[in-house]
Amino acid sequence: MKMKTCMLVVKDMEKAKAFYTKVIGLRALVDLGEHVVLSGGLALQTEESWKGFINQEVTYQGKDTEIYFEEDQFDDCLEKLQGMDGIHYVHPLMECDWGQRVIRFYDPDGHIIEVGENMKTVCQRFVAMGLSDEEIAERMSIPLRAVKNYKR
Repeated sequence: MKMKTCMLVVKDMEKAKAFYTKVIGLRALVDLGEHVVLSGGLALQTEESWKGFINQEVTYQGKDTEIYFEEDQFDDCLEKLQGMDGIHYVHPLMECDWGQRVIRFYDPDGHIIEVGENMKTVCQRFVAMGLSDEEIAERMSIPLRAVKNYKR
């Protein structure tokens, strides 16, 4: 068995496509109207078509999953998000115990989106602060070999 994609059910396909292309930066690879495959391994399915498959009502805004992205230009991404109307945040910018800065917000259907600073960037920030490889490994809770890989 192979994992192929993650699919989100959406109320308004055009609104969802606009969000994932404009805010997140994904591209529509296949657009069948009621089913859209986006770059990065994400797909969208209309609520009506999904109900037809499962014969049940659809609920939204569960707080038990998220779609996770990493951003190389994290500060630019934050600035872009702050300049957009209609972004509803789960929480403000925060720094995790391992040093990665993250922001979480909702898509138009209440799915949680996390955008995290690229882990290589986190490591390089600690290098710039003068931490040794061993200190970085401890701070980030990663093996020393991962630090060496991130420093390349």
